[in-house]
Amino acid sequence: MKYLLTILSILLVIALPDQAFAQKQIRKKGRSRAKTEVRPLDLYLEQSAIFSKSFTGFALYDPAKNQMLYEYNADKYFTPASNAKLFTFYTSLRILGDSIPALQYSREGDLMVFWGTGDPSFLHPGLAQNPAVFDFLKNCDAELLFCPANFQDKRYGSGWMWSDFPYYYQAEKSPFPVYGNVAHFRRDSIGRGIEVVPSFLKENLRPGHSFDKDDIVGRMEFDNSFIYDTSAVKGDEFELHVPFRYTPAFLAEILTDTLDRPVHVLEADMLPPSNAHTLFSLPADSLYRLMMQESDNFVAEQLLLLCSQEKFGVMNTEKIIGYSNKNLLNDLPDEPQWVDGSGLSRYNLFTPRSIVSLLEKIYQIVPRERLFNIFAAGGVSGTIKNNYQNGNQPYVFAKTGTFRHNHCISGYLLTQSGKVLIFSFMHNNFTNGTTPIKKEMERVLKTVRNKF
Repeated sequence: MKYLLTILSILLVIALPDQAFAQKQIRKKGRSRAKTEVRPLDLYLEQSAIFSKSFTGFALYDPAKNQMLYEYNADKYFTPASNAKLFTFYTSLRILGDSIPALQYSREGDLMVFWGTGDPSFLHPGLAQNPAVFDFLKNCDAELLFCPANFQDKRYGSGWMWSDFPYYYQAEKSPFPVYGNVAHFRRDSIGRGIEVVPSFLKENLRPGHSFDKDDIVGRMEFDNSFIYDTSAVKGDEFELHVPFRYTPAFLAEILTDTLDRPVHVLEADMLPPSNAHTLFSLPADSLYRLMMQESDNFVAEQLLLLCSQEKFGVMNTEKIIGYSNKNLLNDLPDEPQWVDGSGLSRYNLFTPRSIVSLLEKIYQIVPRERLFNIFAAGGVSGTIKNNYQNGNQPYVFAKTGTFRHNHCISGYLLTQSGKVLIFSFMHNNFTNGTTPIKKEMERVLKTVRNKF
């Protein structure tokens, strides 16, 4: 019996390596079969000389089959830059209606108190204007009092670069924006001097040397004193947008000048009453298009403030993001590390597969024609007008996001077979500029278009 047990033990030891080898072969063959269709993606992503020098993530999903087609670092967190606007877009879709609330007001005798809602459209040069708000304020027969008490936020988001205060892409958040919260400076080829909008700011413009040698017009950080390079008056035509320092008193000053009637600030801790009236401005899609196609940071931030005002009666970015994470985004594969509406903050972190999941949620509630009209279209519009070209038949509808050393694109892709696929393509920590990264990404997405 002892001899028999010894023989059996020897045979078992001999058999185990073969069994282990067989299991390894099954796993290897199984992986190969699962990825036969996407083998070219392996070559591009895993063997690319361009991508090998950066941190790359990719997720490709078929919403018709409810199937993830390909993943590469899809569960890793990336800095999204303006891909964060996708989260703002979805939150806005779920909270705001078809029209944007412009202001709330309550009249008591000869006094008209009004509150902002965060609507960025009033006198915004990049948006069509609804005269209803201007006419209401201009023609009201009561004394106008602006109350900022419902704005319970800070001018900048968490993780923003404070040194970027003079650049148009970092305008200050506020309860009642005007002119997009930027001053507009312009000189045409035959003009004399510099035109300024709002015009009364010309009194605050003086010659000198800007703080940045590359800037024609600069601004003091904590007030609205602007300096222009003297060569600007004699040089070529230009058009610049410089954020102004926003305060309730400064808003009242702008409105007084623009409306040609006095507007005062009500310094009281008074929120809009339950019976306050609401005045509406533009269709929501007009803001969504500007945010998604041109990647307007200011509009993105103000949309979250609009959502907060709608949900809580006060404007606070952190509060509405917390609500969205808990109630609207709690089914994403990976918890979003989300801190602002625009993606200016480097504290934002998302995974490619979570962005794909978010895009599917958007795809389920927005009709395709409307959705693709809001997103930038490859070769046609927005930030990808010069990329992903296919004649007049775009095949990529997406949101880009770019920081120095970071570039991402996420959206929808139309294949030659007629499928709509959802993708998220994220790159962090490259040092050779965005051009080679974009070209390599385009090669990958063209492969997806052709092979699927």
